[in-house]
Amino acid sequence: MRQTDRATVIVASAATFLALIAFTTPLATLPATASALDSGPEGQAWILSSMSIGLGIALLASGAIADDLGRRRALVLGSVVLAAASVVCAVAPTTVVLVAGRIAAGVGGAALIAAGLGLIGHTFPAGSPEARRVSGVWGAALGAGIAVGPLLAAGATHFGGWTASYWAEAVLAVALALVARFLLAESRAERPRPVDIPGVVLFAAAIGALLTGLVEARTGPTHPLVLVLVFGGLGLFAVWLVVEHRRPFPMIDPELFRSPPFLAALIGAFATGAGIIATTSFLLTVMARGLGASSVLAAVVLLAWSGTGVITSLLARRLPTIWSGRMQLATGLVVVAVGQLLLLGATPESSPWRYLPGLLLAGATSGVVNAALGREAVASAPRGRSAMGSGANNTARYVGSAIGTTVVAIIATRPGLPSGPAGLLQGFDAANLVATGFTAAGALAVFACHPRGRARGLG
Repeated sequence: MRQTDRATVIVASAATFLALIAFTTPLATLPATASALDSGPEGQAWILSSMSIGLGIALLASGAIADDLGRRRALVLGSVVLAAASVVCAVAPTTVVLVAGRIAAGVGGAALIAAGLGLIGHTFPAGSPEARRVSGVWGAALGAGIAVGPLLAAGATHFGGWTASYWAEAVLAVALALVARFLLAESRAERPRPVDIPGVVLFAAAIGALLTGLVEARTGPTHPLVLVLVFGGLGLFAVWLVVEHRRPFPMIDPELFRSPPFLAALIGAFATGAGIIATTSFLLTVMARGLGASSVLAAVVLLAWSGTGVITSLLARRLPTIWSGRMQLATGLVVVAVGQLLLLGATPESSPWRYLPGLLLAGATSGVVNAALGREAVASAPRGRSAMGSGANNTARYVGSAIGTTVVAIIATRPGLPSGPAGLLQGFDAANLVATGFTAAGALAVFACHPRGRARGLG
């Protein structure tokens, strides 16, 4: 591998790693943050979910713009936005300001993820000898960010308070911007197109309304505002599809949604977000409030899932090449669902370590799924549109995560459950069954996406 190619892999993977560290920060800092800013239940829900809104709004647009205006430029700009947003979070005097900073951090993180994977897809085209290995490295970086993020945040909070993580993220983002600017070569689509401003605005409004409605649903799913936002978002998404059909240069060709490889990659990403990511996101709360675990212990236990995924992402390149990406995704999701089922049955007397077998099994196959998604996100996109493919795929992941996490939170804390830890654990079991259903349904849908003819991608 040439040194410039190696630099691309390292910087692009580091960008994804940093974005996921920023994404997971509130999982470990929420109690201290809520105490410092006097955040109530609704404010805490917004702190946890606000970066997902920024990611959902900007991932697809960032990918499409990066292909046309320059992937390195988009990555550098995303780093700067993340740095500025992290400073806003660190100095935030109120919950509202922190939430605004987190949404902006999501926009910056979106550019890091979409442009980073786009750079990899451009440097290592689908079918090249090194594409499988590099996709495993990117998948490992994704898992490593999820694994390391809560631990770093918990440690930083212990020594420097809840703002310490945000200051550290700002410094790392500035360093990433400088490294990317001077080490990476610029790349863009062979035939750059005008930016689809109407498409970008409509899609951002649709996803923003939908995700805002989902966050609000956690404190009252039948509230009129929730219904207006959710159905309004779906309506705007329908308008976006109509507009994209009529645009000469759409941000994403609607015909791609009829492509089995592209559709399988989207479904796999959505099922991952709505399934195992939703389950593990709430599991930290379950271990802390249901089993009495400290935030550090809960983060260490969760390493069984995220840390194992890092290892298997790197090993995924050793899988037989005749095993198509579609089968890798479908089979991986089935095993992840089995791992989720092993998380059932805890009682207030249980140790947090009782979740270890399920997390290890789900983590081992989540790494394989992440590696496949990284590869198929760009392989199933049109040639020269690798960042757009990455943006679309990761949008599906984070929209799925927002939906799944909302469903899990509502079911796990619904009225009528026993009070105290017993009620929370009972609610989590029911919620986890629903999340497992998302994973299993995704596996079946991916398996059903048979490629037509010699379609490039999932094979």
